[in-house]
Amino acid sequence: FCIPHGGGGPGMGPIGVKKHLAPFMPTNAVIPTGSLPVADTLTPFGAVAAAPFGSALILPISYAYIALMGSEGLTDASKYAILNANYMAKRLEPHYPILFRGKNGTCAHEFIIDLRPIKDACGIEAEDVAKRLMDYGYHSPTMSWPVTGTLMVEPTESESKGELDRFCNAMIAIRQEIQAVQDGKLPKDNNMLTNAPHPAAMVMAEKWDYPYTREEAAYPAAWTRNYKFWPTNRRIDNVFGDRNLVTNLTMESVSHSVEA
Repeated sequence: FCIPHGGGGPGMGPIGVKKHLAPFMPTNAVIPTGSLPVADTLTPFGAVAAAPFGSALILPISYAYIALMGSEGLTDASKYAILNANYMAKRLEPHYPILFRGKNGTCAHEFIIDLRPIKDACGIEAEDVAKRLMDYGYHSPTMSWPVTGTLMVEPTESESKGELDRFCNAMIAIRQEIQAVQDGKLPKDNNMLTNAPHPAAMVMAEKWDYPYTREEAAYPAAWTRNYKFWPTNRRIDNVFGDRNLVTNLTMESVSHSVEA
């Protein structure tokens, strides 16, 4: 079971692993979970959450959603989700390649935008588009899954046509920004996509050494003037963060633990 659309998708259910991975499964100090075999040579992995069996709230939320919707409501929700995805894919297909279409040119409840040809053409990649979407007020769709260098859009059944159109308009506008880079009007390494997102501190700074205006950076669409979401930070170095562990321990506490 998982939380329905809009809850971020955290799951709740049993997880099965092979015997050799059992010693590395989390346990609980108060309530035995049965996940760790009893052996003198094994050190318990410990707990990763306060609740021994995950978040109990996920199950009643899923149950309430099913009970309130009923069979007809769930069927309609599926129909709307598929309709919304196909509507958006059709609007965006003149601007981006769409992967994995059926024999009739349709998709299911989600569709995949292929950004790899754009990267090959001008260096703009999926992460640049994902970060630029923040300037338009959108959290990025799923990036590089299940295909690397892509965005997987899942509009769900709950968004209005107006919201679907706004997202499509944002993606079309971003494609025009990409085209400016492809045409050589903007540098490949210094443009509103590679520099995205643009937080308020950056836009309001006295110094502005970029080949596009502050307005293009912060207010790329008309609706952002009325409903502006300001990112709090600029882009971080994901690879550096993955390769370099950063802890909250002071060097003094680390040295004491080593001596112990």
